[in-house]
Amino acid sequence: MNFFSYLRDRKGQMMVEATIAITIAIIGLLGIFSLTSSSLGETQIVTSQYVGSNLASEGIEIVKNMIDKNVLQNQPWNIGITAGDYEGDYSATALSPFTGSPLLFDPVTGFYQYTTGNTTSYIRKITIDTISADEIKVTSYVSWTTRGGGAFNVDAEDYFYNWR
Repeated sequence: MNFFSYLRDRKGQMMVEATIAITIAIIGLLGIFSLTSSSLGETQIVTSQYVGSNLASEGIEIVKNMIDKNVLQNQPWNIGITAGDYEGDYSATALSPFTGSPLLFDPVTGFYQYTTGNTTSYIRKITIDTISADEIKVTSYVSWTTRGGGAFNVDAEDYFYNWR
């Protein structure tokens, strides 16, 4: 029996095999695409959480820089730092009352601030609590929403003391 007569005897079987093979390949490719899409979505969430965490840390650093400046200028360590809710950015020399305004991202400088840049969904609130004359508690809250509507928040907390 030659090859062509073998194929003639198996009419349609090759078509069924090809259909099954193509179906399996398509299911495999759809799985890969689904995984890739899911992975990209998760990457965006992780990136926003990373940025939110750093913005919360920056809120603490803003107050720390104000305390350091007071100490370097031989002023009382907590001058200009009173209990309340505030907002400020990396260049702040004084805190502003909290308004709930979102931070702006300046693509030229790469900084988040309140004066120039593109509006983001990040809102930072710096809360200062006076524990005693020689101790304050600073909490930096950052909240944001993602493109899919997920709401997230992170907070950082630190205590500062009059160590002089």
